[in-house]
Amino acid sequence: MESVYLETTFISYLVSRPSRDLLVAAHQQATRDWWFERRESFECYVSQVVLDEVAAGDSEEAKARVAIIGDFPVLEATEEAEILAEAIVSSGAMPTHAARDAAHIAIATVNGMDYLLTWNCKHLANAQVVRRVAAVCNREGYEMPVICTPEELMGE
Repeated sequence: MESVYLETTFISYLVSRPSRDLLVAAHQQATRDWWFERRESFECYVSQVVLDEVAAGDSEEAKARVAIIGDFPVLEATEEAEILAEAIVSSGAMPTHAARDAAHIAIATVNGMDYLLTWNCKHLANAQVVRRVAAVCNREGYEMPVICTPEELMGE
């Protein structure tokens, strides 16, 4: 069974109140579709970074976010992952202010995830960023997971 790292924005879209913004509402629906139609086809994982991020903010929404991922295995931010995250940022592949996003990629990569599922299209599901980060991961001896949105992981 293939593995997928659920990044924070995916969880947020899954449990958030329906948006009036049509694009956000469409993303929320795609997220729910993936959750109910495809989730069982994958081994789902999160990390301590995800747990920290979903626990922040409005307490009621945070409670819902934490509850929905409570049973998933938590990947550790190992020393190898920390070194890779630093290499991603120090190479200029991602800006310093996106260090947590680099941590998501590094943790998923070091743990051999097949996919990283996200709605962060600025620093994660962004073709130019992915190309630069993949080069760093390859140089460091790792194969980066496929970084994608739920729409891209709906299957055939």
